[in-house]
Amino acid sequence: MKQKYKLTIFIIVMLFSHLITQAQFITFEHDGIDRQYLYHEPSNLNENMPLVFVMHGFTGDANSMRSYTEMNQIANQYGFAVCYPRGTFDSDGNRFWNVGYDFHQSETVNDVGFLTDLAEYLQTTHNLNPDYTFATGFSNGGEMCYMLACQAYDTFKAVAPVAGMIIQDILNECDDSPPIPLFEIHGSQDNVTPLTGDPNNNDGWGAYPSIPFTINYFVEKNECTSVDTQTLPNIDNSDGSFVNSSKYLNGINNNEVWYYEVVGGGHDWPGAWGNMDINAGEEAWLFFQNHIDNTLSISSFEDLKNTIRIFPNPTSNVITIETNNPLELKEIILYNTLGVNLNLKSTDGLIDLTSLNTGVYLLSVKTSNGTITKKVVKN
Repeated sequence: MKQKYKLTIFIIVMLFSHLITQAQFITFEHDGIDRQYLYHEPSNLNENMPLVFVMHGFTGDANSMRSYTEMNQIANQYGFAVCYPRGTFDSDGNRFWNVGYDFHQSETVNDVGFLTDLAEYLQTTHNLNPDYTFATGFSNGGEMCYMLACQAYDTFKAVAPVAGMIIQDILNECDDSPPIPLFEIHGSQDNVTPLTGDPNNNDGWGAYPSIPFTINYFVEKNECTSVDTQTLPNIDNSDGSFVNSSKYLNGINNNEVWYYEVVGGGHDWPGAWGNMDINAGEEAWLFFQNHIDNTLSISSFEDLKNTIRIFPNPTSNVITIETNNPLELKEIILYNTLGVNLNLKSTDGLIDLTSLNTGVYLLSVKTSNGTITKKVVKN
């Protein structure tokens, strides 16, 4: 009798927990369809009022995404609001985001429109900052991030796909969109979305370029002029992987493009399974926070640009770097357009370019108030 009583209590608790979980979904009507999402706002929402969308993978769901990413806990720590939107079911009964997979050509749901309208609704109803709305996601959710970067850039200001790729058709239409910051985390042994891409659509998802090609595309699109590479600490030696970090810096509007290659990693969300040296959700947030910091520094960045003169430009031999206030010049580096440091020394603010071929070069000037990059033309 006692065991039967315990079993009854257990069943009641499980049913009650299920009802609580289901009750957390909120309905949002879009294009005549009742869509759903989960929303979490910490009590200590920070002064920038940011919002992060977190999107599940193909056949996944918002609830499991919330669970294994632990983004609620990360949001509580850093003070941002988080939304877990829910994809719809395709004709085979799989929940998905409509990014144009080859086997989804008959699907017509407008997920870009849904996510954009939902973001704007949350910005209004929760008094969130429209300048600091971001998106991250796993696999199919990561691919949705790429689509948002190309088609919903006015709403989503930076994206961080994990184990995602960009369908070639979306990439082909991305050239005319403005650049936004992007951060990809990807396993070198990913057997679902391989680093090498699938340009011939052998796997049936649709043609897509390699991950390095994709990163380079967004680096060039953002006009980043330098790169910082390092191997992150291998904290967990038992996971069979480590992380190489490449951060492309000094782009348009201080934009950055980050790429973490998880060497030995698979089709994973690091921190939940696979690589345990990093937490993908926290890394995504730190990338978004970096963008906020860069945005907030733009006004001072513009002031900095106006205090530094580089002349003559164009030049056939020597350029002079001069400041009109007592800024300390900490470092002066000249790069070619491929981002290679040419190792030309500056003497009293002068650089001799005589040995260089004619063409365009990039001059990075680091001062006590920040760093700027300017184009230099050698004729």
